[in-house]
Amino acid sequence: MTRDRYFDNAATTPIDPRVLREMIPYMEEEFGNASSIHGFGQRAKQAVEEARERVAGLLQAEDPTQLIFTGGATEANNWVIASFTGGYVSPFEHSAVREPALARGYQLLQNEAEQILPPSGHAELISVMRVNNEVGTVYDPKAFRAHADALHSDLTQAAGKLPIDVSELDYASLSAHKFYGPKGIGALFLRDALPPFLAGGEQEMGARAGTLNVPGIVGMGVAAAIASDEVERDLAHASDLRQLMLDELRSVTDLRVNGGENVSPYVLSLSFYGIEGETLVIEADGAGYAISAGAACSSRSTEPSHVLTALGMDEPWLRGTVRISFGKFNTRDSASALAKILMQSTEKLRTLT
Repeated sequence: MTRDRYFDNAATTPIDPRVLREMIPYMEEEFGNASSIHGFGQRAKQAVEEARERVAGLLQAEDPTQLIFTGGATEANNWVIASFTGGYVSPFEHSAVREPALARGYQLLQNEAEQILPPSGHAELISVMRVNNEVGTVYDPKAFRAHADALHSDLTQAAGKLPIDVSELDYASLSAHKFYGPKGIGALFLRDALPPFLAGGEQEMGARAGTLNVPGIVGMGVAAAIASDEVERDLAHASDLRQLMLDELRSVTDLRVNGGENVSPYVLSLSFYGIEGETLVIEADGAGYAISAGAACSSRSTEPSHVLTALGMDEPWLRGTVRISFGKFNTRDSASALAKILMQSTEKLRTLT
């Protein structure tokens, strides 16, 4: 399996070689702790601050000090949710928002198909993701600005892929490994300070304790800088691949495209009526292609997807859903070949039933 055959970029992206090259010195000779006052530490600190500026630039944040590095978007999401006594989250949120929110008594916003409806009253916090990780629907969190004291958005599937502006958000979360950076590093944009989620140190301006992951932070910064420069080109490439696959699959019967009209071109959610999505994943894998039957974080769960359930999908459609997610290393040839594999597998499986 080669990178051009990897169509599960919503789960994680391969690291960009340019990112890796800039990370390596901070795992070798520049290994200092960014909290140390000697030269090794100060060079590490300087690299961290440069990365902070790069990530702030990707988000069009006015002040780089509004960016706090975390272990990933899951930590950032939990931090925001835990800082408020209640509020609302959309019914389509990633489990990193949904589960801690429901555990703390937050309520789910109502929806009509893909459209999220505002609450009837005013909320302390509302969290609405920018791009859904399963079906690719694009939402506008700013539409809920008047309904909450604070507004949070999980930007995990949008940052580095779509143009982002956090000017009307109070909090926003992202992970580097979704835009060709390393795993295990993310960031939280905070317009207003929150109580520290992790205590025991003065790192990150006293907001988040723990020795900084300097190589990861450097990698996130480089990935952010590359994405800032190449976002339009990558967006056009993903749009081309998505349309190509839709064109190739046009002859398949009992096929549904999920996500509505306003979708990210990086995600293509397809439901094949009466076929097990996991079987199609296995068929594609046997041919050397990677796709997904849903979100990677819930791939071991036997429960139906809460996203597809909220969309009101009947079980035969729901069970036959696969997610194809595009990246800059995919090619037109590999996308066309994957479409043919899905068509052949669908025909074979329907013949057997």
